Amino acid sequence: MTTLEPLRAFNDNYIWLYDNGAGRGFVVDPGDPGPVRAALDSRGLVLDAILVTHHHFDHVGGVDALKAETGCTVYGPDNTALPFTDRRLGDGDRLTVLGLAFEVLAVPGHTLDHIAYFSPAPTPVLFCGDTLFAGGCGRLFEGTPAMMHASLQRLAALPEDTAVYCAHEYTEANLAFASAAEPGNEALATRVEQVRSLRERDEPTLPSSLALERRTNPFLRPDAEGILAGLCAAGQTPAEDSIGRFAQLRAWKDNF
Repeated sequence: MTTLEPLRAFNDNYIWLYDNGAGRGFVVDPGDPGPVRAALDSRGLVLDAILVTHHHFDHVGGVDALKAETGCTVYGPDNTALPFTDRRLGDGDRLTVLGLAFEVLAVPGHTLDHIAYFSPAPTPVLFCGDTLFAGGCGRLFEGTPAMMHASLQRLAALPEDTAVYCAHEYTEANLAFASAAEPGNEALATRVEQVRSLRERDEPTLPSSLALERRTNPFLRPDAEGILAGLCAAGQTPAEDSIGRFAQLRAWKDNF
């Protein structure tokens, strides 16, 4: 039986571990090698591959050690700052890892090299790193609002039953902002209560789904009437286009 589960790292990172049910696995964005080593040992798994979404240390800090210890194949963005990468990937590239076929999507914004991995079958799965979060999106460290808006809209266009595996447990804080940005959203209010219950039990709020994100994530909804009302209530005049409104939301969240 295959499994896909989060390994906790640092304060709020998730390293996603795929177990193919036959003694082999891969991980996504292992910033810390320790949790991966422990999981491999406890399950008796051989590490076949590492998938990297972008160059930030909390996503790649454990790659060198794990590669040296296991001989696994490392897939990552085409960035010369990541010398450990065996196969450099760009938009539209395809790969198959332990039977799962992935398409690579370039999603710049958080960083310029950021990529996401989408597998349509047997059920749709998205590893999106720090681009799309549950209830939010990544900060713009290198890209522009136009880049991030385009990246998020591209992800939002994937099948609505896609399971969203992002890299941080930011959901509760993200939904607090979402509630300020769109206070009349009933689906969002329901989600807030569900997430609060999960966190009280110290359980992950992930994966999310694109269907849920489309209904409740303000960064996927800059054109929604409720968002326009939320901006007005916060004393802002909504920009005339989607990119401008996205930029307003991101700047508001940065100081929320």
